[in-house]
Amino acid sequence: MLNWDEYNKEETQVAPAIKNTVPEAPKHVEPVAQPEPVAEASPATIGAGSRAEAARKAMETFDASEGVKELDEMHNGRVQVDDKAMINCKADLNQLVPFKYDWAWQKYLDGSANHWMPQEVNMTADIALWKSEDGLTDDERTIVKRNLGFFSTADSLVANNLVLALYRLVTNPECRQYILRQSLEEAIHTHAYQYCIESLGMDEGEIFNMYREIPSVAKKAAWGLKYTQQISDPTFQTGTTETDKQLLRNLIAFYCVLEGIFFYCGFTQILSMGRRNKMTGTAEQFQYILRDESMHVNFGIDVINQIKIENPHLWDEEMKSEAAQMILEGTELEIQYARDTMPRGVLGMNASMMEEYLQFIANRRLTQIGLDEEFKGATNPFPWMSEIMDLRKEKNFFETRVIEYQTGGALNWE
Repeated sequence: MLNWDEYNKEETQVAPAIKNTVPEAPKHVEPVAQPEPVAEASPATIGAGSRAEAARKAMETFDASEGVKELDEMHNGRVQVDDKAMINCKADLNQLVPFKYDWAWQKYLDGSANHWMPQEVNMTADIALWKSEDGLTDDERTIVKRNLGFFSTADSLVANNLVLALYRLVTNPECRQYILRQSLEEAIHTHAYQYCIESLGMDEGEIFNMYREIPSVAKKAAWGLKYTQQISDPTFQTGTTETDKQLLRNLIAFYCVLEGIFFYCGFTQILSMGRRNKMTGTAEQFQYILRDESMHVNFGIDVINQIKIENPHLWDEEMKSEAAQMILEGTELEIQYARDTMPRGVLGMNASMMEEYLQFIANRRLTQIGLDEEFKGATNPFPWMSEIMDLRKEKNFFETRVIEYQTGGALNWE
């Protein structure tokens, strides 16, 4: 059997023979300029005698001093804790430690410990129930389809915003580390919705195009896009009061509204099904996702509040008014979505109850970023939701310790 040493030896003997077949021009005749014939060479000859050799010689003469000098001039040597900042920071983004925002790193660790995958959830009972003619009412089927239609698009919008805008514009490495983790989780969420849609044998064209065709779904998606289009432009840069405010608007839109309000009606509906032993696999997927989303909201609120501390000039009366308006607009859109998905009472709830619940959540979002409540006396009409993800237990760095999570195991409905 031919071994690799013999193969190389044999090939290197062939290559010169091929090269010698090219005739030389007579010495007394001026040759006409023509493309030089290219000799065939074996992979072994190319690797050992050409590309690898060229790479070795290039690195022997490579001068790293200019690059190091540029890095030193840009970042002024080793990074100190006080050099770090949320936005417009000149400290070396490649230097993770020393940490300035321990809460961001802790959230990254907690998110990593909370890892799960959609295929881990058994969908057998859901498939049987969905295919049964009398398994679910028409209103219950509408709820399942509407929510899968919205969320399958919404998490893609969030992921695009994270990857194309926020990662580039947030200039702190430990926060970027969490953003990378969140990006993975958003991909898992989109996968989970697709897994539910495929498992149940739904019309994928209908579900994935709902954000274009169903008004209450389209409005929420369009509202979110409104706040990401400008900063997703690769030429967009922070550094001025107006551009810094634009980034802050984006953070409020996506963390306080898209993830902090737009998810709650649908999640309450699906989790209510799970409590009634209906669509338990889908409900379990949503419970895992809600656990992730709670962490996302807490992280985003911490980032918003830290930017306010480091850049107090951004948080003027005009910006406060805009922030409150955004949260209240999001609340109104979610109330409209509740009315669309629940024209009648279903699953122990109705649109009026959901409206009060969303007002309760809106008050929470307003106060988390330092604004006054809007809906005085609003309470939570779904106390069982507090058992799953209690808003009173939502914690961020600026209030107390972060909420604790643990590695994903089988969830139960007890």
